[in-house]
Amino acid sequence: MPTSLHQDRLNIVVEALRARGARRVLDLGCGTGPLLLALAEDDFFEQIVGLDISPKALEQCARDLQNAGFTQGRRIQLLKESFAETNPRFTGFDAAVLLETIEHISPDRLSKVERAVFGGFRPATVLITTPNQECNEILGVPTHRPRHPGHAFEWSRAKFQTWAQGVATRNGYQATFAGLGPAHPALGSPSQMGLFSRTDA
Repeated sequence: MPTSLHQDRLNIVVEALRARGARRVLDLGCGTGPLLLALAEDDFFEQIVGLDISPKALEQCARDLQNAGFTQGRRIQLLKESFAETNPRFTGFDAAVLLETIEHISPDRLSKVERAVFGGFRPATVLITTPNQECNEILGVPTHRPRHPGHAFEWSRAKFQTWAQGVATRNGYQATFAGLGPAHPALGSPSQMGLFSRTDA
């Protein structure tokens, strides 16, 4: 049976983290915790910390973890924290993931997120996934509407890659890109991923 785009995205991100040897992971903007739960189910990951500013989302995440048999402690933590603020307690992690997160942030705040994540936390690897706006039409999304009402923006592949390359250059990372989900020959995949590798790691 074919998997959903959501499940494909989780699988690809988990495999990318494993391939990078990232055992200590920050899930930034973890929401209700789909990625956090996927990481918790894999013994490869030794420390998983989810950050979100929504108490309601964190409560749901905690319930889902508990229902799956996981307890918060040394290995798994949920924190009501902003990833737009530099905090020394979040330095030293192998990787940070922003899974379908940046598009919920006002564009004028992206530079603050960049400074905190890439300049402050400075994990060896950063993974960012975000919708590919070019696919909205074939997904049945009207041109005047975003794919989700909570999205502050949605970027084409060119726009995302231009932004990501700038972030990488300014902060000492190298960026590579991949499509997530079935690829249209002209429009690409419905979601896109940037993988940032710190050049001094």
